Amino acid sequence: MELLEIILKRRSVRTYTNEEIPDEKLEKILQAGLLAPTSRNRKPCEFVVVKNKNVLKKLSKSKASGSVMLANANVAIVVFADTDKADTWIEDSSIALAYMDLMANEQGVGSCWCQSHLRYTADEISSEDVVREICSMSDNYRVVGILSLGMAENRPEAHNLSEIDENKIRYIN
Repeated sequence: MELLEIILKRRSVRTYTNEEIPDEKLEKILQAGLLAPTSRNRKPCEFVVVKNKNVLKKLSKSKASGSVMLANANVAIVVFADTDKADTWIEDSSIALAYMDLMANEQGVGSCWCQSHLRYTADEISSEDVVREICSMSDNYRVVGILSLGMAENRPEAHNLSEIDENKIRYIN
């Protein structure tokens, strides 16, 4: 697939079948995250791959809304960044999440980015704190988000180039 085609077809998928994600597809998704560029090549990101259904259910309650799909995901990838390695942890984690999201689409795997940074549970507890506790990570690790993965039950239609608002582009010559 051409990159532009992958970008056009990338959609948030929140409902999944019970079909397992083949290991080779998951490996490619993780490789994409590891290959993502980071500021000064510090590589502060680490990935926690969650397949355990009980842990996925706990993660699905890590936010007041927008994380429910994790309960029925086949896999979730929690993206942590070591703040002792880089102060650009938000940017570095976001790029890794985006690369994995695009690779999931290229591999035919449904995915949805679930933000944790600056989000809270229904009890107003920091989502980051909850996710760090569930994954047994120390406080110097921050989490921007979780990538929910599964074989898509229903895949939304692809975007098309006519949706682009070219008024958002300015040129300085």
